[in-house]
Amino acid sequence: MKHENAMNARTDAELHHLSNAHLDALEEETIFILRETAAAFERPTLLFSGGKDSLVMLKCAEKAFGAGGLPYPLLMIDTGHNFREVTDFRDFRAQELGAELIVRSVEDSMKRGTVRLAHPGESRNVHQSVTLLEAIEEFRFDALIGGARRDEEKARAKERIFSHRDSFGQWQPKAQRPELWSLFNTRLQPGEHFRVFPISNWTELDVWQYIARENIALPSIYYTHKREVVDRRGLLVPVTELTPPKEGEEVVIRDVRFRTVGDITCTCPVESDAATPEQIVIETLAAEVSERGATRMDDKTSDASMEKRKKDGYF
Repeated sequence: MKHENAMNARTDAELHHLSNAHLDALEEETIFILRETAAAFERPTLLFSGGKDSLVMLKCAEKAFGAGGLPYPLLMIDTGHNFREVTDFRDFRAQELGAELIVRSVEDSMKRGTVRLAHPGESRNVHQSVTLLEAIEEFRFDALIGGARRDEEKARAKERIFSHRDSFGQWQPKAQRPELWSLFNTRLQPGEHFRVFPISNWTELDVWQYIARENIALPSIYYTHKREVVDRRGLLVPVTELTPPKEGEEVVIRDVRFRTVGDITCTCPVESDAATPEQIVIETLAAEVSERGATRMDDKTSDASMEKRKKDGYF
């Protein structure tokens, strides 16, 4: 029995070492890309929503440049329909770091007439592309660092780490540059820019393991809480002023958490009683559907496909 217990303890220690080695390698790659971006571009910015992926990137940026030493501003494109818990945490974290936070709003684009909704209830999520391109032009950003991962969605799986955008801000899959042996071609023509994805090779599980290891604080809605929802086509739609129940739908209170956060009009929670990163790691190991597939209403329709949106300038 003592021999068996010793073997089990050794196995657990070996698994822990392997897990840490894996996270160390991902962190090292991310830090390298963040530093490479700072060195290769004149006016980079880090897209920062206050969500878990951007908070992981921010933690790596702290390690890359030191506290208070972030060499580029943070940029948030706000639909005006974001969860308050997330935007409050965004502001808190930026202030805590002493980082410059630039917020540009879809509502301002609507006032300028560059964004026009088909109807008042239309989701503003897809229209972030317009506001983002306007911010790029305003600040002349030549690199935008984002938290997209290849495991999230099939169009994002096609991305390079340094993803070229043409002078219209569009992504052309056939025009991307090869990335062999971590060598990146960052040459730009006037008006072009790059989207840079330092955590491309991370998975949802990696993110949560890293959050647990580094004790990264997150907005509270990532953990279990009680919320009014309705079951709509297999998704738990949160009941809010923006997403009221439809006729005949039953409002119920469930223990839920958000796997990903975004515009209220298209982001759904999942049932969960996970209150810690470690518990979420266990849930993630058992998950059979990607976080976007399980929680994003806008990814369910072909007209709003991620690849089309990316070609139009989306994140």
